[in-house]
Amino acid sequence: MDERFETSAEDDDEWFSDMELRVLDLEKEVSEWRESGARELAEPAPGHTAAFRRADGASGRRRREFLGATGNSRHERDSGQTPGLRTRRSPAAGHAWPIPEDGRLPAGDRTQVLIDRGRRAARQPRARRGRKIAIASAAGLVLLTIGATVVFRKGPSWPPSVATVQSEITTACQNPNVVSEPGQVNFACGKDTSQILWVFALLTSNDNPGYADAGTGRKGLEPITPAQGGQIAWSLNLHHPYDPFHPIDSLEVAARAINNIIGGATVTGANGNPTVQPGLESKPGNCARYTGSPAIISHAGFPSLCASPVTSGEGQAALVADVYQQWMVGATAVAAQDVSVLFENAGNPGDPQVQAILKTLPNPGR
Repeated sequence: MDERFETSAEDDDEWFSDMELRVLDLEKEVSEWRESGARELAEPAPGHTAAFRRADGASGRRRREFLGATGNSRHERDSGQTPGLRTRRSPAAGHAWPIPEDGRLPAGDRTQVLIDRGRRAARQPRARRGRKIAIASAAGLVLLTIGATVVFRKGPSWPPSVATVQSEITTACQNPNVVSEPGQVNFACGKDTSQILWVFALLTSNDNPGYADAGTGRKGLEPITPAQGGQIAWSLNLHHPYDPFHPIDSLEVAARAINNIIGGATVTGANGNPTVQPGLESKPGNCARYTGSPAIISHAGFPSLCASPVTSGEGQAALVADVYQQWMVGATAVAAQDVSVLFENAGNPGDPQVQAILKTLPNPGR
């Protein structure tokens, strides 16, 4: 029994080997036939029909031999299987895999076709979509850049030196003795009026603490003669000798002088008696211009003051112009008007009048 089994196994092996050889021969002939058919289709010759029939007949005989050897029948090929496909059963695994019967080229030929003709442009829609996205992104970037430029664009501003003087004014105004005596007027260091100090400094010394005018003898950030400055400094109770070129000293003296010009002062005369020096608010006519009312308040030994505070923008601008003409003796009405314009527009350097005035300064961008 063992011998018969071994003989049967050997016969099966020979049969499978023979079938493998036939399959290889058949695949070779089919490949050659396809190549030949492709050439004939490209360059048709007069006798190509006969050659095609011969090739088809030869391949048909080989196919029938192969099907007869494997035991398949025409009925099995046509019984419900998908056209263009037939299955071959694996002897070892017992399952089937499809064998294509369409006219697809071998792998090598398909590769060559791709090389010669290239792949069809199946991704063109995606490429167009990519270009649209790129264009939209570029447009968005341009709009963003323009918007940022508009938002962060540097507009008109005061000269950089103004910020320095403003910081020095904060320090100078900490001296409680800058108010007028005895009326206690403090317009120069008021919360909403202290810009009078840096406006005066900008238009007189161009914010230069070392300023000196040989013609008038005025010196300092807020130009004043050393004699006048020293006299006013005595009332400030400074804890150091007065220096006209020191910006804080100059600003303290200017603040006390401006407050005295507005509110007047009571000083001791040469005979030892108090002397009242009237200020701008001691005149009813001025009070009418500054406050809208000529009413004044008078006390013995005190300079008279306007009954109403100076709060309107127009009233403050008129007061500043008058103070400037008394601070800078001989100043023209035009110069005084320029001072009032800068004072009123302290928070609006872009005002056309302000820009016109700044352009007349010796160093507009200082």
